[in-house]
Amino acid sequence: MKLGFAGTPDFAVPALELLAAQQRICAVFTQPDRPAGRGQTLHLSPVKRRALELGLEVHQPATFKAPEVLERLRAADLDVLVVAAYGLILPAAALGIPRWGCINIHASLLPRWRGAAPIQRALLAGDTESGVTIMRMEAGLDTGPMMNSRATAISPRETAKSLHDRLAVLGAELAGEAVRALSGGRAVEVLQPVDGVTYAAKINKAEARIQWQQSARQIDRQVRAFNPTPVAETLCNGEQLRVWDAQALEAPPLSPAMPPGSVLTAAAEGIDVVCGSGILRILKLQLAGRKPLAAAEFLRGQRLDGTRFGGS
Repeated sequence: MKLGFAGTPDFAVPALELLAAQQRICAVFTQPDRPAGRGQTLHLSPVKRRALELGLEVHQPATFKAPEVLERLRAADLDVLVVAAYGLILPAAALGIPRWGCINIHASLLPRWRGAAPIQRALLAGDTESGVTIMRMEAGLDTGPMMNSRATAISPRETAKSLHDRLAVLGAELAGEAVRALSGGRAVEVLQPVDGVTYAAKINKAEARIQWQQSARQIDRQVRAFNPTPVAETLCNGEQLRVWDAQALEAPPLSPAMPPGSVLTAAAEGIDVVCGSGILRILKLQLAGRKPLAAAEFLRGQRLDGTRFGGS
């Protein structure tokens, strides 16, 4: 098979590696290098770095709508273009160029969580399972027919990072299976159900601000969904405080004198904070400009008696 591959972040790297080992990748497309860090030096995407290590030809168009980019895609004479978290829209003109079209590795069990942030949205919603779907791309947002899919359970302590890493490997395996099925004439495509459609909107950093009036379970999901980015946060005596790890605890109704956000206890095993219902035990946290610390280590340098998180 003559493949093209389009992807940008870490999620796409396992699929690139597996397909490069099994098939012939003629061209890799990834987003242009971006300035990053304090020095604003150009940052190569994870896909570009790995593609160069594998000796693959890399292209970085700013858009796929330009005539010269479409011509480059035609010249590659591809059987299939495999897409994984590319980050740029492929126009209809591009989708029809490869001999067998374009297929996408999507990190959800479609039609649930179409869109940009399926992993975080699944965790925020308290879903008990996730998975990967390989679908044929069409003009709609993740609406194409499904070639294969596989589910995986979401554990109670799952973070966006741990689920991302597992789905990246699963997506690579399923993409390899889909390409082999196409090659062997065994591919079967199934239309997505019309029921159960949900949309995973792009994460807004404002969503990371903890609202202590919510239940401890809701905030626990928020902490896990936003680890490692953008990281759930609150204010502590006017300073930004990022919460990296926490656990919801059941608790009897508390006195109205302890409003949400109040630190109930601060001990080595964790910092217990009053929520709208229940208690959130913070296990790992970080003040602005400092490194993340376990609660026990954090409390060696901070006193939280009488502190109330949140506010302006």
